[in-house]
Amino acid sequence: MKRPRAVALLSGGLDSTLAILVLLKQDVEVTALTFLTQFGCDITDRSSCSQNPLPVAERFGFQVKLCHLGDKFLQIVKDPKYGHGKNMNPCIDCRILMLKEARVFMELIGADFLVTGEVLGQRPMSQRRECFPLIDREAGVEGLVLRPLSAKLLPPTVPEIKGWVNREALYAFRGRTRKPQMALAEEFGLTEYPSPAGGCLLTDPIYSYRLRELLNHNPDPSMKELSLLRVGRHFRLSASCKAVVGRNRHENEQILALAGPEDTLLRVPGVGSPVTILTGFCGDEEVLRAAEITARYSDAKYQREVTVLVYKLSEEGYTITVSPLDNETINSLRVAPPEPKGKRKKERALISL
Repeated sequence: MKRPRAVALLSGGLDSTLAILVLLKQDVEVTALTFLTQFGCDITDRSSCSQNPLPVAERFGFQVKLCHLGDKFLQIVKDPKYGHGKNMNPCIDCRILMLKEARVFMELIGADFLVTGEVLGQRPMSQRRECFPLIDREAGVEGLVLRPLSAKLLPPTVPEIKGWVNREALYAFRGRTRKPQMALAEEFGLTEYPSPAGGCLLTDPIYSYRLRELLNHNPDPSMKELSLLRVGRHFRLSASCKAVVGRNRHENEQILALAGPEDTLLRVPGVGSPVTILTGFCGDEEVLRAAEITARYSDAKYQREVTVLVYKLSEEGYTITVSPLDNETINSLRVAPPEPKGKRKKERALISL
């Protein structure tokens, strides 16, 4: 009898890693697929909500393939068949797309079934009991998706029926608690894994607000515009022009790394200053307003007049003298959800103003 072979969806989080380890324990050959999107966490960043899956794969002996969903994913973010979650997260459509892509890869390498780390009842939108059959049917993978962490609570799948895996050695995890998974991780000797998080920037309300605002003004944003949504303070200067202002040295460096030779940048020379980048089509009035905003967030913000450098990476640029913008106007231009009345704004885990 040939060794059964599975393709597993691996996010880098605890649940998907455990699902793979459960199958490896049953002598199933596993190849993992890690899907990348414009809105996912950075798997190379240890502070991110996901973890680089490659070290874990090397330690436990399975392969990982990376697959970027690209424009296919952006389209479902814009117009998901099954709607958005609380913010801009199209969780059901996202899962369908990933399983469709995984099915193609499964057939390409001659694997037998698919594996996910989904836990019944853990996510309110896509991990309800009635959602699993819908997702599998829409993806064309009915009966082929094994969810080892909750398998005993779900109907038997093809790999269980055919004896490729032992159903009795699977689990019945349910709900949002992570204690059973943490205990199982200890059994496997898995000590490093990210803390529970939304995992996707589309679940973050501030990021989602920025994305929705961008799509309202530009239905076909560039990759640079999408990447800038993660960084800095955002200000809408006109229907076609936006300013992104760095909040610290790290964000200044991120903005400079994303900037191209054609981009207009601003900073205040000689003092601590943000780097500001303009995106879209910006005229002289927008440049002037961006200079006022840059002055406001620089260490020269208490001066009556501030000299601001306007430049491109490929050019020396020029200076203009402005007064730092007042708080009322700043707030009217800021791209941010309104604060709840009578409540302090809570600091967000993924992104903050």
